[in-house]
Formats: sequence, structure tokens, C-alpha cells
Amino acid sequence: MLKNKVALVTGASRGIGRATAIALAEAGARVLVHYGRSAQEAESLVAAIRTNGGQADALSSDLATPNAAIEIATKVSSLTSGQLDIVVLNAGISKAARIADYTAEDLDTLFATNVRGPFLLVQQLLPLLREGASIIAITSVVAREVVGNPAPDKPSILAYASTKGALETLVKNWAAMLGPQGIRVNAVAPGVIDTDMSNFTKTEAGRETALAMQALKRIGKPEDVADVVAFLASDASRWITGASIPVDGGSKL
Repeated sequence: MLKNKVALVTGASRGIGRATAIALAEAGARVLVHYGRSAQEAESLVAAIRTNGGQADALSSDLATPNAAIEIATKVSSLTSGQLDIVVLNAGISKAARIADYTAEDLDTLFATNVRGPFLLVQQLLPLLREGASIIAITSVVAREVVGNPAPDKPSILAYASTKGALETLVKNWAAMLGPQGIRVNAVAPGVIDTDMSNFTKTEAGRETALAMQALKRIGKPEDVADVVAFLASDASRWITGASIPVDGGSKL
């Protein structure tokens, strides 16, 4: 399905990124595994993909830094001789806090990683993207829905949600801008997924809260998201662009 395609997955060492890298490799793509600090996990993923007959390489850069996009684009160009077909913008960070406890530094860090990083990365990778390329941004159900029962005196992911809303806005603009070049841009918006970012689901109360807002009564798995990303990366989704596909078990219906 993705034979002879080259894919870059940011934040690929764990969770949704790892599952996505595996799914793309299994579909035939050569996968560039980007990581920030988890070198051992990234190398383990590359080794696993190669053991299964796939092609993969690892590259590192901290997306929160101003020059990260240039560093990544340079490494991608070197590894692929200037060929890139799929970009999965998965790397991101989160923070939960009471509204009074958020600091300017918190906001700067969240937006640097979750918004500025993807923006500049797409900017720098455009010369490498071939006609028919696909860009997929991992956003979140919280970009469009307020979950739980927020209150000023309770911790919330308000700032994180705003970064994902900004990323969905970028997806629509990128799709309109790059469509004439044959480049499709879409978002995948997961609900509660069993990853390190969703540690609250490890408690009984957290699990009950998550299940209460879902039609499908289970916690999502990274593979549930990865399969949709692989679909959007393939020609099977050739007439889809500018969309945000919820992968959330029917949350907040």
C-alpha cells in the first residue's frame, strides 16, 4: 500500500507515534523515526521494524527549540536524497494545572512544541514533499470539545487544548494552500488513548470518567489511531483533505 514511500513520524519512540511508525512500515513505507530524548526507545523501534523486514532510521531533535525544524529537514534530506511522501506531526506535550497556576513559561513551552514546531517543520519540509504527499497532524478531541467538569479551582488541560485547536486551524490552511500541488493535509483527533499522556485512566475514577463520555466502552489503543493515520497516508484516502477525523470511540455524542 505504501511501497516506495518515505515517511517521517515525529515523536515516534512511544505511544501513538510508535504504533504509527509500525503501521506505516508494515504497509511498506520506509520510516524515519524522530525522537526528542528517548534514544533507546527509538533505536529499539528501528531494530524491531528492521527485524520484521521493514526499513527504518532514527533521527533526533528537540522540537521546542527554534532551529529544530531546520535540523530535522537537513537530516531527512540527507537520509532520503530529498524524497519525502508522508509527514506525521505527532510529537507533543501536555500539562494539567489550575488556571491560576499556569505560567507564561508553561504557555511558551506548550505552543513551541505543539504549534510552532509543526508550523516550522512543514515550512522546512515543503521542498522535499513530492506530488501526492500526505501530511497528517495528530490533534485531539479536546480541540473541539470541553471534557470533564472544568472549574477555576480544578486542574485542566486548557492550554494544551488551545494548542490542538491551533493545529487544526493550521491543517485547514495547509490543505487549502498545498492542494494545488497535490499535497493532502488532514488531522486525526484521538480521544482518550492508553498512553503515558493518559495516566489518569490508570485510576478507577479516571477510567470511569473516560468511559462515561464514550459510546464504545473501552479505552482506546495507540493502534486504533495508527490504522487511521496509515489510511490517510495511502491512496485510499486520495479525495480527503482539510478534514479532522475523530478517533475517539464516539466521545461526547
